[in-house]
Parts: sequence; structure tokens; C-alpha cells
Amino acid sequence: MNLDQGHRIAALVLAAGASTRMGGQHKLLRLIDGVPMVRHAVAAALGARCAQVLVVTGGAAAAIEAALVGEPVSIVRNTEYANGLSTSLHCGLTALPPHTAAVVILLADMPRVRSAHIDRIIAAFNPAHPAIIVPTHGGRRGHPVLWPRCHFAALQRVVGDTGGRTLLDALRGDLITVAFDTDAVLTDIDTPDDLAELSSQRKQVY
Repeated sequence: MNLDQGHRIAALVLAAGASTRMGGQHKLLRLIDGVPMVRHAVAAALGARCAQVLVVTGGAAAAIEAALVGEPVSIVRNTEYANGLSTSLHCGLTALPPHTAAVVILLADMPRVRSAHIDRIIAAFNPAHPAIIVPTHGGRRGHPVLWPRCHFAALQRVVGDTGGRTLLDALRGDLITVAFDTDAVLTDIDTPDDLAELSSQRKQVY
């Protein structure tokens, strides 16, 4: 797919959560291979075929933004982040340029997602017949998810501590799944145990 001005795909990295389950330092600032977790998500988005990368911050905003200094990203701060994930989604969508054809929504606490995973999702998008593109593993839906512009209004109506997942069943006629052989598209980091397990897995790989 040619990412010309008419078919621009943006990446929206949601990094505004309060990290209440991790304890201590905000989870997105925890180091993975010496790099803050949030930078892994941002690096994946920057390395993919996205025309723009936008990061929504909220909880620990100043520290997370400081961790991203030097990265070619746009940042929007969500002052209403305590009211749930949907508020970050709204902030990010509102900040996208009007010619954005679709957006890949990434969760910043999924550090195993790579640029190649995002590119596989983008490759499944046909701007002539726009559909929601959802990665799956073992029959389970994961992230990131690509949303075409025709569904932005529906995403803006989502409320509470939820993202677009609540819409997927209602919009399944406009949904295409892409099967992955890795559970990276399912694995998020919420607790110290999650982080310890991730570290253990990476040591086994290396």
C-alpha cells in the first residue's frame, strides 16, 4: 500500500494510564533491556510504515514525556486520564490530521510488539475497502488494532475505562483478522509479576 497523502496511516500510542497495579515507579518508566517500557512501543511504531506517531500521556506525564525526548513523535497530554482509557482515545483521535485514512492504536504496555507486527497489520488494510484490522493469536483478539477513518466517530463515542474493543463485536462485519504465531499481540505488562515473567522470557531467549 502506498502511504500517500490520501492514504496516510498514523500510529497512536496510548501511554496515559496511572499504573496503579505496578506499585512504585510508573510501569512505562520501568527498564526493559535498559530502555523505558514506553520507548519500546514508540520504537515499534516509528519503525513501521506509519506516516505519523502520536503519543497520549497522562499519568506521570512529565516523566514519560522526558523519556521520549529526541523521538520524532507528537505528544498530546490527556488531563482527564483518570476517567478511563476512552478519554485518551478521544484525545488522540482529535489530534490526528484530517487527512488521516486510518490509525493503528497501540498500548504502551505491550513491549513485545515489533515494527514487523504493525506492518503486517497495515499490509492487510485496503483503503478502497476500509476495514478494522485485528491481530489474533490462538483465536484471541489482541493489539495493536487498525481503525479506518469511517469508524473514528464510533470510537469517539466510547466512554469509561475501555477502548475500541467494545465495538469489535458490533462491527464484526467490517473486521479482518490477521493471525500471528506469537503471543506478543496479547501480552501486556500490568504488575511486577508480569514484568518479572517478561524478564525471565528474555533471558531464556538470549
